[in-house]
Formats: sequence, C-alpha cells, structure tokens
Amino acid sequence: MIRTIQEFFSARIVYDDAPADSLEKRLQLATAALLIEVSRADFELADGERYAIVRALQKSFGLSADETRELVALAEIEVGQSISLYQFARLCDKGFTPEQKKHIVGLLWAVAFSDERLDEGEEYLIRKIAKLLHVSHRDFIDEKLRAKTSKS
Repeated sequence: MIRTIQEFFSARIVYDDAPADSLEKRLQLATAALLIEVSRADFELADGERYAIVRALQKSFGLSADETRELVALAEIEVGQSISLYQFARLCDKGFTPEQKKHIVGLLWAVAFSDERLDEGEEYLIRKIAKLLHVSHRDFIDEKLRAKTSKS
C-alpha cells in the first residue's frame, strides 16, 4: 500500500519529501478508503454518498477538485485490493488526534446518512471503525446525532 501511495502522490500531487507530508497523504488516503467502505456497506453507491465523500475530503483536508478526484480514485483501487479495512483504520488511529478521529467518525456518519436512509450494515461498519479508532461510545453517538440532525 505504501509504495502505491508514494508513486501516486509523487506522480500526481506535488509535495515535499518530508515524512510529515508523506504521513498526511497516507492519512488522507486511509480516510478516503474508510469513507468508501461505508458507502459500499449497503451494496449501493448513491450519488449522494459519492458527493458526501468528495465534500468531506475537500473540506477536511483542503484539497482541490483534481486532488480529491485522484484521491478518491486511488482509494477505490486500494479498497478493491484490500482484504480488510483494518489497515486503513490502524493508520488513522496512529496518525490522528482523538479529536480528528472523532471528526472522521462524523464524516462516516455523514456519508451513511447522505442517501437519507441508514442501513444496518453502515451502522455496524461505523461502529467497528469507531472501535478501531478508539473513539468513545459517547462520541460515536454524538457524531451520529450531529450527522442525522444536519441531514434533516
């Protein structure tokens, strides 16, 4: 995964070779992959879900439309080649602060609610990711309610 990420970003997105920047790009990819995993949990990828993913990535990471499009494309490839979401969740757990991890759970809920219905597979997957990110149950519920309220 790391080689693919490095090749992708060095070929398409200009950034310094500083390790912190490389970690930031890997975290962006891991976040995008988790969002895509949730969008696929109900076996239907609605336009609203795709839009929610793009909007979440652009807003959270300050990416341009082209950078976001390429990030989503790479994340879709990584998700397709991945056996489990653990590698993505582990990277986010190690690389993000508790507040950032809570924010990611909020983004997952926003994607799940973006098609105006919550599938039990989506909720199960978000719960699993939240546990892997060590996000408290209280924060998990707070982010769910926030996403549900903002969608209403």
